[in-house]
Amino acid sequence: MSAIFHAGISGARGRMGRTVSAVLDARDDVVVSARFDRGETPDLSLCDVIIDFSTPDASVELARACAGRGGPALVIGSTGFTPDQDAEIVAASDKVAIVRSGNFSLGVNILIGLVEHAAQRLDARDWDVEVLEAHHRKKADAPSGTALMLGEAVAAGRGQDLSEVRREPWNGLTGPREPGGIGFASLRAGGIIGEHTVLFGSEDETVTLSHSAIDRSLFARGAVAAAAWVRSRPPGLYDMQDVLGFRQA
Repeated sequence: MSAIFHAGISGARGRMGRTVSAVLDARDDVVVSARFDRGETPDLSLCDVIIDFSTPDASVELARACAGRGGPALVIGSTGFTPDQDAEIVAASDKVAIVRSGNFSLGVNILIGLVEHAAQRLDARDWDVEVLEAHHRKKADAPSGTALMLGEAVAAGRGQDLSEVRREPWNGLTGPREPGGIGFASLRAGGIIGEHTVLFGSEDETVTLSHSAIDRSLFARGAVAAAAWVRSRPPGLYDMQDVLGFRQA
């Protein structure tokens, strides 16, 4: 059995926070030492690692607090960060180990690798790309963090910067599509957990790569695996590719 570690849950009363709590409570190698939400002040000294599914503002505040005392480590699953908030998380990672991901699913992270490889091999002049995602009605940001990760994978495969090739959603009289752009489309309805599709389309054929989440606990299990991994890592900003050993040291 692995050594017991102490975990905290930020955003504990939210949908994902409750799911993470259930996954942690079912394990015998974890003690949940703190459960809290925005506006509450936890005792950070009780935790080896905190799993955070809250809001960008709350995540930045928590990262500052952890960096200020040199710990605990963080697993951040919040999405919708502004560039300034991104910079705050990066700065905090100089002081503490942080795993941040828009999606903690093993399947999604494999999909990201497949998408990058496809983009390397399908010429951007001939193949258009659209990233489609669907989530529950309560999700506040769009496109989803996972959709943006998939867009980044396409851009990386093509040797591009996503910010330079990302296209606005189609609406109104747009004219013909110019080659090389990466489009995004979002749906919000009911209780959809998460569906992501990357469509490569040429004049002659289409290639579709997709992932559907069936049970929300898959994200929680991935986040808990990330917490067990990152709690003993040196300061730095990591993602699930590191946790799963897909990225060479």
